[in-house]
Amino acid sequence: MLAEIITIGDELLIGQVIDTNSAFIAKQLNKIGVSIYQITSIQDDKSHILQTFKDAESRVDIILITGGLGPTKDDITKKTIAEYFNDTLVMDASVLENIESIWKKYVRQTLLQVNKDQALVPSKATILMNTVGTAPGMWMEKGNKTFISLPGVPFEMKTLMTTTVLDKLKLKYKYPHILHKTLLVYGLGESTLAARIEDWEDALPSHIKLAYLPSLGRMRLRISTKGFDKEKVVNDIQKHVDTLLPLIEKEFFGYEDEDGNEETVIANQLVKIGKSLAIAESCTGGKLAQLFTANAGASRYLKGGVVTYATQSKIDVLSVSEGLINKYSVVSSQVAEAMAQNVLKLYKSDVAIATTGNAGPTKGDSDVEVGTVFIAIATKEGVFSEKFNFGDHRSRVINKSVNKALEMLQKEIFKN
Repeated sequence: MLAEIITIGDELLIGQVIDTNSAFIAKQLNKIGVSIYQITSIQDDKSHILQTFKDAESRVDIILITGGLGPTKDDITKKTIAEYFNDTLVMDASVLENIESIWKKYVRQTLLQVNKDQALVPSKATILMNTVGTAPGMWMEKGNKTFISLPGVPFEMKTLMTTTVLDKLKLKYKYPHILHKTLLVYGLGESTLAARIEDWEDALPSHIKLAYLPSLGRMRLRISTKGFDKEKVVNDIQKHVDTLLPLIEKEFFGYEDEDGNEETVIANQLVKIGKSLAIAESCTGGKLAQLFTANAGASRYLKGGVVTYATQSKIDVLSVSEGLINKYSVVSSQVAEAMAQNVLKLYKSDVAIATTGNAGPTKGDSDVEVGTVFIAIATKEGVFSEKFNFGDHRSRVINKSVNKALEMLQKEIFKN
């Protein structure tokens, strides 16, 4: 079963808005067994939209569209869909009622005609009621092909996908089981890893796919297959994983969670073992804490964090000794370890991690070379730190520091 995702909007093509909708939709469809054939972003132009619909219909079973459903003149998707299906727009009473209800509860401005016109929908469409917004979703069928149009606002789109669209798709089609198993590997570059597992990779059957997903300081190996016998699919993947693990034993740090990366793996393990975490950041500027707090339920294991970016804040907030800083430099193992130990005490946590470094482009309060980073981990049993040099590109230094911190933290909490 193949699907194509079409996102509509000039704002996507000029880089003003990043298309996060496609990633979410693709992941949700993949979970129920739908393979994505293509993702296309197009401009708000009727002829362009019509041709894209025609092309998509010729190659896939499901066409999912987001964007262009608002009340302004440049939102033309609804009218274009009606034209594509040789249909006319009609006022839907239930949608109008929903709009009026939202206006009454949340909007102080007058309900204008352009807002009421959002209740105009193709007469042949099945309405997907948008309970968190005014623009409805629409479901239209042409033979065995399904067109689904959703609002471009991510929150509205996600709500409709998870509460309505997926269930309707599962009822309409029969899907294979798609399984991805993603292994987290640290400390090996792509070419080195590929050379090490070359014989294993060459021996994979054609229905098993392997993908290398490199990022700064880490590698994800994704092994995928699909089939209608779920048990066979699961066993098939596991058989090949079992033969791969001995080849990467020292560099393997676990599996990527279905809905997250290393931070989710760490979070789940902390909850499992009943441990809490505190974070002290300098050069990473809060990016490490943000990874954890972006996920619901972080309060179950994350006690808190501080960003002591300036030298004085390390003294004032974390009680790092000024003498220690003067003796060893603010970018040093001693300061990193003091930050980790003190944030552990501050939040009364079981594990703490701290980062201090020089991301550049200038040396700042320390004479250490740009790219030098110290990461420390403290527990009630003790503290240790490691020194790294991540180059001279600021964003790479910061992102490499975050990834290395996750690696060290994961290694620490999985020790026992």
